[in-house]
Amino acid sequence: MATFRYTAKSRDGARQEGTLDAADKRAAMALLTRRGLVPITIRDDAGGGAGSAAPAPAASASPSSPAAKAPSKLPAKAPSKPLPSSLRGRRPGAAKTKSAASTASSTTGTSLFTFGSAPRRPKMKLKELQLFTRELTDLLTSGMTLGNALHSLSTRKTGKAQDAIVTALRDDIVAGASLSSALAKYPESFPTLYVSMVRAGEASGQLPSVLERLVGHYDRVLAAREKVGMALVYPCIVAVIGFGAMIFMMVFVIPTFSQMFEDLGGQLPLPTRVLIGISAAFVKYGWAIAGGIALLVWLIRRALRTPAGIDWKDRVALRLPAIGNIVKANAFANFAHTLGTLLANGVQVLQALSIVEDTVGNVHIAHAIRDARDKVTDGSSISRPLAQNGVFPRLLTDMLAIGEESGDITGALDHIGLRYDAELDRAVKVFTTILEPVMMLFIAAGVGFVAISMLMAVFELTSGLQA
Repeated sequence: MATFRYTAKSRDGARQEGTLDAADKRAAMALLTRRGLVPITIRDDAGGGAGSAAPAPAASASPSSPAAKAPSKLPAKAPSKPLPSSLRGRRPGAAKTKSAASTASSTTGTSLFTFGSAPRRPKMKLKELQLFTRELTDLLTSGMTLGNALHSLSTRKTGKAQDAIVTALRDDIVAGASLSSALAKYPESFPTLYVSMVRAGEASGQLPSVLERLVGHYDRVLAAREKVGMALVYPCIVAVIGFGAMIFMMVFVIPTFSQMFEDLGGQLPLPTRVLIGISAAFVKYGWAIAGGIALLVWLIRRALRTPAGIDWKDRVALRLPAIGNIVKANAFANFAHTLGTLLANGVQVLQALSIVEDTVGNVHIAHAIRDARDKVTDGSSISRPLAQNGVFPRLLTDMLAIGEESGDITGALDHIGLRYDAELDRAVKVFTTILEPVMMLFIAAGVGFVAISMLMAVFELTSGLQA
């Protein structure tokens, strides 16, 4: 047995120093891990000098992660299997530490993510997931071990769901779990695509490069969403202003003219009577109308979340003149990029198709992918069954077939993804070009109806007074 002097950090980030007895540095590192500490340096206390100090490889790093580095006196290769249960320890002190940490984490999660008395699991938004992946990739690429990288990220308090999730991931890694198994505990934040690619990266020893590809994937997804969102900003602003102006006229302007017309007497034109009736209904039953519209919107949204509603919504979306092109281009680009990324990282074809089916975003296109996956099971190529179902365009399946024949299917999928990224840009521009004049036409029709109805009443009453 030898005596080692160590410097480590606890789960809450506190720095600790001390000595312990162990057979070698590896055993000392395992002992610190069982105590819930993240090793920073471990040195043989017998040497006495500072020159014997050496950075301790983080036992918290995933065993299959290439970021895990061994000390100079030990083999450079990290263990390929998680720490056995005998090394994870069953000592009462370690059990108490782990139990206390779990209790604290559970209490924190309940206090931060509860609504009433029902606990709600933390969930990362897509932008938070992309930022987390980018920061983790940067830390691993710079040479930091996985455990220390997660510990560094866990000390950043953002007040969001990311804090609790990253802390839990760090604790699982410290306990000897792999990163993919730790991520799989949070399916709301880390989809199957993410977990499968991380698992493939761990198996191949290329975790940082896999995470880099995931960053690129989510960059493309966010860029596609931002394109559509930015395209809808101006039409939505115009619609809100126009609707607000109509409500203002119905509630404040029309009643004033209505009282004036009533004082003058005479028969009002039909459009004016209709307009005054609508205005009176808004003034008298405004809250009931607003409540009815809110209830109708809620019922429609609930119906669209049912399987039948989703099927109808996705079918209609594909058939709409301008919106259908956006939906198709986005789905085909997502299909190509996702499938290419999965295949490039060693994920099996059938598993990759199953993941793409869940992420494509349209049930009818997903059904076509499912049918193709069933036929691929029978030994068929991917392009042939996709071409047979009629959902995927001929250009896409032909480019995919060429990639299969040349043996460069991932390269073909990259070209397909770029092709439909450009198609998505064009479809969004066409949609906004059409939508803006259509919105202006509807607003002009509403304002014109109000103006004409008022002018007709004025002309009718003034002509009656002149007679």
